[in-house]
Amino acid sequence: MERKAEIKRKTFETDISLSLNIDGAGKGSIETGIGFFDHMLNLFTKHGLFNMDIKAIGDLDVDSHHTIEDVGIVLGQAISKALGEKKSIKRYGSSFVPMDETLAMVVIDLGGRPFLVFDAKFPSEKLGNMDTEMVEEFFRSVAFNAGMNLHIKLFYGSNTHHMIEGIFKAFARALDEAARIDSRIEGVMSTKGTI
Repeated sequence: MERKAEIKRKTFETDISLSLNIDGAGKGSIETGIGFFDHMLNLFTKHGLFNMDIKAIGDLDVDSHHTIEDVGIVLGQAISKALGEKKSIKRYGSSFVPMDETLAMVVIDLGGRPFLVFDAKFPSEKLGNMDTEMVEEFFRSVAFNAGMNLHIKLFYGSNTHHMIEGIFKAFARALDEAARIDSRIEGVMSTKGTI
């Protein structure tokens, strides 16, 4: 069974096409018009071993907000669609990632109850043309559209680039673990029989 999804979303603010293969090889093409965000999404693709293509056109003359938020919405929808009924997935995943002076942790439950806990503060307000406050907004969009309980904690760090990169890498690795199929799991990983 192929765990793939293609999502298109067009509003007055953004026009986004995204394809996702959960069982990929870490390959993709990312174009959002926001250089640092593209870098982070490429890291997500590589470290989660997903295949992902994104083409996003947004109102960057305003700021980065709508583009980043809407890419998060579309990615969350793609994760949900690709996982389908979530049969035999591990459901939970966690990862600690060191990035030079930074240590980030991400923990995920794909149990269908969306929530975000985001415990990270960044010293810089901007990296390139990306507002760093949008990191939290991106993950909120992903979590609520994927039906994901997502906890992100930055233990320490001083370089904003390293801090955000650590978070994206940890998110990729935690999601890869949570989405992994375990042949020992019959149906879904829940005593309720559904997630």
